[in-house]
Amino acid sequence: MPKSNHSVRLTVFALCRIAVMAALYIPLAKMAIEIGTLKLSFGSLPVTVLAMLTGPWEAAAAAAIGELIKQLLGYGLTLTTLLWVIPPVLRGLIIGLAAQRLLRRGQLPEQRPLWCYTAGVAAALVTTIANTFVLWADSVIFHYYFPGYITGNLAIRLVTGVIIAVLVATISIPVVHRLRQQGLGRRV
Repeated sequence: MPKSNHSVRLTVFALCRIAVMAALYIPLAKMAIEIGTLKLSFGSLPVTVLAMLTGPWEAAAAAAIGELIKQLLGYGLTLTTLLWVIPPVLRGLIIGLAAQRLLRRGQLPEQRPLWCYTAGVAAALVTTIANTFVLWADSVIFHYYFPGYITGNLAIRLVTGVIIAVLVATISIPVVHRLRQQGLGRRV
């Protein structure tokens, strides 16, 4: 039996949201300040916004597509390309699952700033640790492993990840509020 126009329309909206956020992810992630293994970028902004707007699945999809394209453009297809996709997907899942829980309770994430900061920081910590594991795997596979290179600035990477997560949450809250007013996110 064919789907109703309403469900097809929602699917088209979802695909468009994913495509737009994946497209925004690429330049924001590529415009990073890189110092060794430390990368400072706002690539997490579209993923965070989409996670707060719709929950985990669209955010994870946008993160996966955006990071895959970024990896292919930057490094081509390698043995570890798909591994590098995992950390941003985890960010979308963590923030999105927390947002989904609030939305199911009838609460909007953007109206709970402390929640936004907590979910963002938790996701940043998990993402940084996941990136460290991927960096380790990449270094072992491609024979550039050196313990100091992998873990030497982990503490700095964790701190900068938290700082960027706070900045991203600060930007995301009014952006999500406005997008939801425009009818682009889930309603409670």
